[in-house]
Amino acid sequence: MKTARISIAGLGNVGRRLLELMQIKRAILRERFDMELKIVAACDQSGGAEYFGGLDSAKIIALKREKKGIAAYSQHGRAEMRPRDLVMTAEADIFVDLTPVNLKDGEPGLTATREALKRKMNVVTANKGPLVLAYSELATLAQANRVQLLHSATVTGGLPTLNIGTRDLGVAEIEKFEGVVNSTTNYILTRMAEGQTLDQALKHAQEIGHAEADPSLDVDGWDAANKLVIIANAVLRRPTTLKDVSVEGIRGITQDDIQHAVEHRQVIKLVAAAERHGHDYSLSVRPTRLDLVHPLASVDAGMMGVIYHTDINGTILAMIQEHDPYPTAAAVLRDIVEISSQK
Repeated sequence: MKTARISIAGLGNVGRRLLELMQIKRAILRERFDMELKIVAACDQSGGAEYFGGLDSAKIIALKREKKGIAAYSQHGRAEMRPRDLVMTAEADIFVDLTPVNLKDGEPGLTATREALKRKMNVVTANKGPLVLAYSELATLAQANRVQLLHSATVTGGLPTLNIGTRDLGVAEIEKFEGVVNSTTNYILTRMAEGQTLDQALKHAQEIGHAEADPSLDVDGWDAANKLVIIANAVLRRPTTLKDVSVEGIRGITQDDIQHAVEHRQVIKLVAAAERHGHDYSLSVRPTRLDLVHPLASVDAGMMGVIYHTDINGTILAMIQEHDPYPTAAAVLRDIVEISSQK
């Protein structure tokens, strides 16, 4: 049986659910893949824990439910451990970065990811920050050190947007990409179509956990733009940064705009798009009026959806409905399994 040694930085909502899924799916991993996943190190804001014999997932989950950090893990916990320390000391096959997104300098995930790749350690990440800021550098490091950098959870959670583009459409030319890739703005616009104002819809989204206390990243279109940058780099193979994307959020959308769209049998969605022009793509995120027959018009509140228009694979539509972090954690697990299956 193959054993994959895992180190995890970040034990928030996605991290805790990843640990739960490793427990729930343990038998399936053995039966289908002849595989055992062993957590040899983990860290959160309190510090970290290392044990090369394997940390107990149930014990970590229990600590987090008790509002304690992993530094309280008996015998093996210590307060001074940070993500970079985890990479430098843990003898792991895969480093998993689930640290918070930081779009200013990518830290602490960027340094930890960079060091992991230099140490010839595979990386699985759900953290958009390092990829948005340094995709080309990190991809080059992974190639040079003959390891993998997988990040399917960074775009549309559990929806395999990147896998469809990079694997299933690997020999196709993608003429156009369209996506409703931010669930918060989609929720708000859907509720506005039901009669709420933007402020009312946003407040309700915050109350039920669909939006953050500071929703600017979503509402102003930057979260969707970050995802489009990753899609452009990974799928379209176009070296891209945020400055290459034209970005407009939904703050300017009014009830009059919504009603005018309804009168013309249309809906308004925040659409991330990449359209091929010759040998390059134009990249944009903006509120877009879609006819009701457009496939993305049916992407309702709590959903995300993407469309690939290709030269040889036709037009591919994929959607997901998710209300909690489990699908994102499942995408992380999927990437871990993909790497571990190739050992």
